Amino acid sequence: MRKRSLMNKIVTLTVNPVLDKNTMVNGLVPGPKLRCSTPVFYAGGGGINVSRAIQNLGSGTLAIYLAGGPFGKILQNLMTGERVEQKMVAIAGWTRENTTVMDLVTQMSYHFGDPGPTVFEHEWQVALNLVETHLRTGDYLIASGKLTFGIPDDFYVKVAAIAQSKKARFVLDTKGPALKKAVGAEIFLFKPSIRELSELYGAGSISHSQLERLAQKFISEHQCKVLVVSMGARGALLVTEEIMEYIAAPIVAQKSMIGAGDSMVAGMVLAHKAGKNFVDMVRYGVACGSAATLKPGAQLCHKKDVDQLLESMEIC
Repeated sequence: MRKRSLMNKIVTLTVNPVLDKNTMVNGLVPGPKLRCSTPVFYAGGGGINVSRAIQNLGSGTLAIYLAGGPFGKILQNLMTGERVEQKMVAIAGWTRENTTVMDLVTQMSYHFGDPGPTVFEHEWQVALNLVETHLRTGDYLIASGKLTFGIPDDFYVKVAAIAQSKKARFVLDTKGPALKKAVGAEIFLFKPSIRELSELYGAGSISHSQLERLAQKFISEHQCKVLVVSMGARGALLVTEEIMEYIAAPIVAQKSMIGAGDSMVAGMVLAHKAGKNFVDMVRYGVACGSAATLKPGAQLCHKKDVDQLLESMEIC
């Protein structure tokens, strides 16, 4: 195992970011015009959320992402405002916008997601070149989020090949056809949900015993060092060649699930970079994911909340 160093960088890659817009309304009903509160905007999308969460936790990353149009410009400004180091690849298409509306009467949230832009080969190739330029031996490369139109399903395989050539640690969190292609690559850390793991094997709803069997099967059949299956409010399952352990999540009053999985990835990578073992790495990640749900909208995890939750987890 290569020695970890605090000097190693964390690089995130997001090819389909989003401008998250959050607003509130006093009763969501059809027909009349509804008066919404002043919207709050956040930069979002897999890797960008990971970078923002790591920034909240007191560390830093390099966020590489593709963005375009007026929403892309706003997203870039938001990242600058949060002091996240960034390399934006300008594209012709418009960055998508997602809208979350909180009904103050029912306390229920409604999420509306736009489709992503079309990305041309010369645009996504620039992103690959940036990754290759900035990645060094021992760094962490986090490829997180779904692909968008125009990007081939094997895109993350290309990303993984760069990480392997640089002797960097490849972290994967995606879904759909891109996931099925990418799992054939060499992966340091893979974080699927239960459903994503089961879909890889053509299974539907699965029991805990089936989950353990599928997780062990995945580790034995793939070049993956650490598999962490996220289980929502129940925590996570950690699986390596030597370890199978459930990490329970703390009980919290959830206000938003936006970015919980990305916060979990951020916490795990940051903990591993700091020298934590795999069990403590996942425990910290679960605390980060839970902390993200304490805040409304896409605020993600905050260090004070994470530290308090982690303390309660260790007492239990």
